[in-house]
Amino acid sequence: MTTESIDTAAEIEAIHAVVAAVQKAQRAEDADAFLALFHPDAIWTTGGGKFLNGRDEISEFTRAVLPGATKDGYATYEPFFVRFIRPDVAAVKVRQQYFNHADELQSQGSPLYGMTKEDGRWLLTFCQNTPVVDH
Repeated sequence: MTTESIDTAAEIEAIHAVVAAVQKAQRAEDADAFLALFHPDAIWTTGGGKFLNGRDEISEFTRAVLPGATKDGYATYEPFFVRFIRPDVAAVKVRQQYFNHADELQSQGSPLYGMTKEDGRWLLTFCQNTPVVDH
């Protein structure tokens, strides 16, 4: 495994742009924009533990839960860790924060986005959305 041959800064910038697009699509409740970020064979485990296999299942779930998702607030998404497994595969940790409309923090998540680079574009390929629970 080597990542020496990639422009790490440029790839991290491109990955950050995908996470920003996730945030933008979620805030706009734009299912099409959100789904366009996924590999066709992506897998996703929701924060509630539901396993979704492929973009069709992700689409069905997203179209059921995204409309109205911002009625009580909004979420921010901040990538804070990127590890290249190969030049075309990255593990991306995201700080997810949920705020009410008074900008008060309500809860947090800690997703792991497994991303692959396909035809020059980073896509969400294997992802786990995990809530942060205070112990």
